[in-house]
Amino acid sequence: MSELFDAVDALVASRSPLPPVEERKRLRIAHGLTLDEVAAALKVRRATVSGWESVKKPTEPRGPEREAYARLLNKLAELYPAPAVNPGPAPASEERTPPADRAMARPETTQPHAAPAPAPATAPAAAEQAAPRPVRTARSTSTSRRPGASKPAPAGGTDPRFANGPLAVVDVSEDGQVLAYCVGGLVLDVPAKSLPALVDWTLKEAKLGQPKLSGPGKDADPLLVLTEAALARYGLPAALTDEERLAGRLPQHHKVVKQLARAEWKLTKRGFGPWARIYRPAAGAERSCVQLCIPSWHALDTRHWGGAGQLPPAELARVLGVYASRVMTPRGSTAVTGLELMTALHPPTRASEPDADGRRHSERNPGSLGKDPVDPAPCEAPDGHPLLADLPRFHVRGPGEKLFEEAYDWARPMTDAECTLRYLVGIDVNMAFAAGANGLVVGLGAPTHVRKPAFDPKLPGSWLVDLSHVDLSRVKAGKEWVELDGGLLPSPFTPGGDRPEGPAWYATPTVAYAVELGYEVRPVEAYVRYENGRYLDGWYQRLRDAYLATMADLGVRTDMAPADFLKAMAGSRERDPELAIVVSAIKATVKGGLGKLRERPRGEGWRPGEPWRALSRPTWRPDIRAAVISRTRVNLHRKIVKHAAVTGQYPVAILSDCVVYASPGPSPLDFLPYRDGKPLPGGFKLGINPGLVKHEGTQSVLWGEEVRERFDAPELNLARYIKDGTVTDIDNGE
Repeated sequence: MSELFDAVDALVASRSPLPPVEERKRLRIAHGLTLDEVAAALKVRRATVSGWESVKKPTEPRGPEREAYARLLNKLAELYPAPAVNPGPAPASEERTPPADRAMARPETTQPHAAPAPAPATAPAAAEQAAPRPVRTARSTSTSRRPGASKPAPAGGTDPRFANGPLAVVDVSEDGQVLAYCVGGLVLDVPAKSLPALVDWTLKEAKLGQPKLSGPGKDADPLLVLTEAALARYGLPAALTDEERLAGRLPQHHKVVKQLARAEWKLTKRGFGPWARIYRPAAGAERSCVQLCIPSWHALDTRHWGGAGQLPPAELARVLGVYASRVMTPRGSTAVTGLELMTALHPPTRASEPDADGRRHSERNPGSLGKDPVDPAPCEAPDGHPLLADLPRFHVRGPGEKLFEEAYDWARPMTDAECTLRYLVGIDVNMAFAAGANGLVVGLGAPTHVRKPAFDPKLPGSWLVDLSHVDLSRVKAGKEWVELDGGLLPSPFTPGGDRPEGPAWYATPTVAYAVELGYEVRPVEAYVRYENGRYLDGWYQRLRDAYLATMADLGVRTDMAPADFLKAMAGSRERDPELAIVVSAIKATVKGGLGKLRERPRGEGWRPGEPWRALSRPTWRPDIRAAVISRTRVNLHRKIVKHAAVTGQYPVAILSDCVVYASPGPSPLDFLPYRDGKPLPGGFKLGINPGLVKHEGTQSVLWGEEVRERFDAPELNLARYIKDGTVTDIDNGE
């Protein structure tokens, strides 16, 4: 009887219902499966599976293969149900939409900032929705992985012009079809046969882009990321030659550059490089511009984007999409994007009120830097600036001629008492420079030179003042004077921690801190900026929210107890390596954006005394960069002083935002003075918010002493190596 039942089961299985061939292919792609994988699982040839999905000449599986194939498709259909039929008009491009439970969150693209502006209507806040990963597969090649997730339902008010998100990763499938992987797992078929046609399709049909971040601003242009397969399809090389890499672009005679020219498309001055911009001059308010990102040309710097450039298309779309929705659509490197974010939140101009004839005119947007660059004060200008062209060729400016506000790089020998402890523990300030920018009043216009001014801590500028009389062994902490061991503390007035020897130029936060410590200051002269404002507030808030939302997705929240926070941080990167890339890029956007405010010449045949390209930007503002670094450094010193006054513990080394202490135990909780779970007011506090600290690394005191002895460097900065203990770039001044 059992044999008869088996025969009946086999007969039924031989007629197992199968979905249409188009649905079979959709389900396979949604789960990221290749034809080879399905063929290997079912023990058939690759061509057999391809025939089962062929629209032109479909074949049907038979026997046990049909039963197994039907079982596979039924399982996939449960994971990736067919998209609901849209009663509206069919889109110009076919949409491939796997499951809603893996949809990418599209966070708010607006944050409050100093200049009032209407907030654009966008999708739900990033902090409220996680950014799940696309489905992973076991394959390693980027062109064969097809992870998928369903397109999230549009939130109320989402701009229909950008229904498919800010960007797409363009790739070529195994069967030669060009696909655009968008945010949220959406996959579009791309009909374009050439690069000019791809640009046309992007602007007319792809519905890619991002709404403006500020009322007077501009919408973000769509971004296309081209994989190596897409580069080959459109006639572009997989990598630049050494000569092209040095120039940063393809030569003008390249066939694709000529194609664009024949189609009346233009390239910006930087040409066709890793971050190419292809445009036509704007017609009224309408912009026609598409940006390209080419990872294989090193568009995604591995220092900031890790291995993002090697990710499969869907996962790369996820990483860049999360960054775009929480920060902004990348405009180039993280540094370029950080600077562009400042401008996007504070556009230089706006439309005026109607005049007598009812016409509006362009006028400066209040709270912005305007559209015209301003010269720095001579003390703020870096070496080689045109303002310094009259100086002797080999003249070296000292502290009395040059503003030198930089981050800490300081260390000291350990005391005998510290050597009896077992560990060196490093703590790192989260988003330290972003926190330094928060609420900071900076100059918006040109400086005014004044002599013997009365110091005003509310007036941004650069001050020539003697702070050598400030004695760190006796300082004010709040309203009370406290006694400290000044020899174990770095000076808050110099990056190297050395005590000043006479008058020097300082930014306002540094001089204000000297007053806070209880000492009188008498500036000799100053360059002050009477036109000022909190220009960086909106920039800080957006980057802070992006950082906190992404860390929350990694399991690190703002409301955690100290021990839980340390535990969550220890495994955060492994929970989702792709979101860890986003965190790295956000932090690089902060530092890089501030660095761009004082961008130096980048080749181009520049000679000292001549202007360089960056000087033509209104956002070339070394005074703003100096003010942020100054405030960040004194914020850190204030916490160090408070900690020393209460605990008697002093730092062994400081590098930028990392501080190393000798400790009896390996955890920050072994030396930070928590009482009943509460931190020292005004001191270091564990947490993920900008300005709070996390565990950077722990090494033994014996390790620190051995390294210093090995390289005969008693003041070697151990903060540089505390994270993993690897010492690779010793420089003891020889």
